[in-house]
Amino acid sequence: MNGTMTVIDRGAVRIHSYMAPDDSLNVTTQLIETPARLIAVDAQYALAYADEVVAYARGLGKPLDRVIITHAHPDHFHGATRFGAPVHALAAVREQIAAQGDGQDPTGTVIPVADMTPAIDVAPGTEVIDGIPFLFEAHYGGEAPDQLAIRLPEQGVLVAQDLVYHATHLFLGNNDIPGWTKAVEQLAADPAYDTVLPGHGLPAGPEVFDQLRRYLTDAAELLGDDGEAYKRAITARHPGFGGTFLIDIGNQYLFGTDNA
Repeated sequence: MNGTMTVIDRGAVRIHSYMAPDDSLNVTTQLIETPARLIAVDAQYALAYADEVVAYARGLGKPLDRVIITHAHPDHFHGATRFGAPVHALAAVREQIAAQGDGQDPTGTVIPVADMTPAIDVAPGTEVIDGIPFLFEAHYGGEAPDQLAIRLPEQGVLVAQDLVYHATHLFLGNNDIPGWTKAVEQLAADPAYDTVLPGHGLPAGPEVFDQLRRYLTDAAELLGDDGEAYKRAITARHPGFGGTFLIDIGNQYLFGTDNA
């Protein structure tokens, strides 16, 4: 396996957290294993890594109930069709994915938009799946305009995806540091969750919120009108973080390709 799999055992629920290698931005897919089925959260950018997750899921010997896409960034939905299960998302996220049109795998393979677009809307609130309560929360602003977080209250697990990064540089292309800071405060306000699953990086505990707060504060201080200067400054401030290419991608949105 090229990616890294971390297994979290919470009795009736086991979570298999897959982190892609550095060349795919350390993006994560969560496989939530309930007593009789699997629920996947996010579907990878590179089809090869989506296939790794699917092969691992098959080895667990339980049917894949659904794939939930948390937000409309291609690194989280390109591989959706590889899972062979209904694709769910917030209605706004579904519309945003459909509006992007066809995608392209890093190998150059075209991914038709119909293969990636969710067909079933997620409604915020609690849904009991295979006897396990899932609390779906819609968040607005931050890393993306619309994002879904999932709480497993009985297991103390928060599936935050791209509302939280762990030891990885942030994508700031949505240009909404205040919105992201607000979302972090909302997530951190409930101390009942001792496991936080990020959208980039390995599983963490609640201490990840302080790490994220520091980074967002630094970014607000350092982000001026020069993308390369910002990259030098933020990587010096956080030298142990991975995913420096995420800064480059964000800078393309913030400053244009000539200042990425």
